[in-house]
Amino acid sequence: MTSTSSLISTLPGRSYTDPALFEQEQARIFEALWFCALRCDELAKPGAFRTVQVGRESVIVVRGRDEVLRAFLNVCRHRGARLCVEETGETRRTLKCPYHAWAYDLDGRLAAAPNLVRMPDVDRVAYGLIPVALREWLGYAWVCLADEPPSFEDTVVHAATERLGDPAAIEHYRAGDLALGRRIRYDVRANWKLIVENFMECYHCATIHPELTAVLPEFAGGYAAQYYVGHGAEFGRRVQGFTVDGGPGFGRLPGLSAEQDRRYYAITVKPQVFVNLVPDHVILHRMFPMAVDRTVVECDWLYHPDVVASGADLAPSVELFHRVNEQDFDACERTQPGMYSRAYRSGGVLVPSEHHISAFHDWVNQRLRG
Repeated sequence: MTSTSSLISTLPGRSYTDPALFEQEQARIFEALWFCALRCDELAKPGAFRTVQVGRESVIVVRGRDEVLRAFLNVCRHRGARLCVEETGETRRTLKCPYHAWAYDLDGRLAAAPNLVRMPDVDRVAYGLIPVALREWLGYAWVCLADEPPSFEDTVVHAATERLGDPAAIEHYRAGDLALGRRIRYDVRANWKLIVENFMECYHCATIHPELTAVLPEFAGGYAAQYYVGHGAEFGRRVQGFTVDGGPGFGRLPGLSAEQDRRYYAITVKPQVFVNLVPDHVILHRMFPMAVDRTVVECDWLYHPDVVASGADLAPSVELFHRVNEQDFDACERTQPGMYSRAYRSGGVLVPSEHHISAFHDWVNQRLRG
C-alpha cells in the first residue's frame, strides 16, 4: 500500500552548511544572474564609485563624466591588485591602482601608467578594466558577471509580473523616482537560502510577527502574500497606515490604482532581492551572501521625495519592518545550527501553504546542475 502525505521534503542540511556547495552557488547563481548592486542615486556625481561583492568577485560601479553608470571588475590589469579598496569614494579623473599607479578612465580605458609612453604597442582598450553588464531598474543598478547575461526582462522584470499578475503594476509605484529615507544593514549568521525561504512564507507570522499581523490580519492565518498571484494582503479595518502602531502614513503614492491602496505586496526576485510594496512607500532588501553561514542584508525604505525633504518623522513607518527584519533574521540564525544536526541530515518538511518554497528548492538544484 502506498502512503501519501501532505508534507513536502526540503533540501538536506548540507545545502546550508557545505562550503563546496556554497562555492558552486556563488559561481552558478550569483555570478551568472542579474544581481542588484546599489541604488543609482548613491552615485550622483561623475567620479563617484562604490565597490560591491558579487559572488566571489569585487565589482566597481562608477558614474562616468558622461553621467552614465558603468561596472567593472575591481582588478588592475597589470598584476591583479585590488584597484579600489574603499567601499565608497569619489575620484576627479581616474581610478588609480595603489600598487603600481596604473590609472583607468571612468569608462574603463587604460589612461596612464609609469613609462606607458615607451610602450606604444599597448592597446589601452584591450588592457582596460574588464566590463560588467549593468542595467537600471526601480532606481537600482543591477549587474551581471556572465559573459552572456540572461534576458533582464525575462528574469528580473518577469519576477514582478509573475507575482503581481500585471506587467504595469509595479511601475505605478515609480520606485526609481522615490528617495531613500532610511537604510539599515543587517549581518545575519545564516545561509542565504534560509532568508529567502523565510521571506516567501507566512506560516511563521502568527508566531513571531505580532506587529505585522496587527496591520495585516490575514497573515495570522499562515498564508503569505506570495501564495496567490496578484493578491495583496489587505490592511486591517482600523489600520490607517503601514506603521508599527497602525497610525497614519504619508498618503498614497501618485499613480497607484484604487486596487493597490491599503494593500501589501511582496515580490521575490531571485536570487537576492525582496521588494515590498505598500501605498505610501517601498521597502527593498538586497542580500549579499558572504559565506555559507553568513549573509549581509541591506534594507532600504523609499518614500516620495517631498516626504523625505520635509523632514517628516519616518520612525513609525521604518520601525514596523525593522522589527519584522529582526524577528525574521533571529529565526534564521536559530535555524542555521540545526542544519548541521544529524536530525536534519535528510532535510525537513514543508506544509501545504509553503509549497512554493519547494519550487524555489527545485530552482536552486536546477541552477547547480547547470
